[in-house]
Amino acid sequence: MVAKGETAPDFEAPDQDGAPFRLASLRGTPVVLYFYPKADTPGCTIEAKGFRDVYDAYRAKHVAVVGVSTDDCPAQKKFAGKYRLPFPLVADAQQTVAGLYGVLGPSGHARRVTFLLDAQGKVLEVVEGSPEEHLKRAAATFLA
Repeated sequence: MVAKGETAPDFEAPDQDGAPFRLASLRGTPVVLYFYPKADTPGCTIEAKGFRDVYDAYRAKHVAVVGVSTDDCPAQKKFAGKYRLPFPLVADAQQTVAGLYGVLGPSGHARRVTFLLDAQGKVLEVVEGSPEEHLKRAAATFLA
């Protein structure tokens, strides 16, 4: 797994609309890069809605939020629309991004891991645990 202090690997994968999303496009901006197992499941919904509910505060601090799961574009689009998620959801159906970050679980889904990145793409912190823990640690890092 990518560790604290390392540079987050760049990747390109489609977002919920099928448009290419590239992590490097956010260089110069701190990023909450969160991996989650499956769109529209209870824990993943708690986490996504938690980031949505404070998204304006992240934007005010010039912090980007990006979600990644191994769902396909239609599943990500449905999830984003259902909960009015204002940030990109990367569709990693080929499991490439989850593999690159070392968070691909044995079931073929991404594990719940959040990488908090500085503006140069360096990993400030790696968060595992409950959705609430991810929300709390990201807020403590970027919104305090």
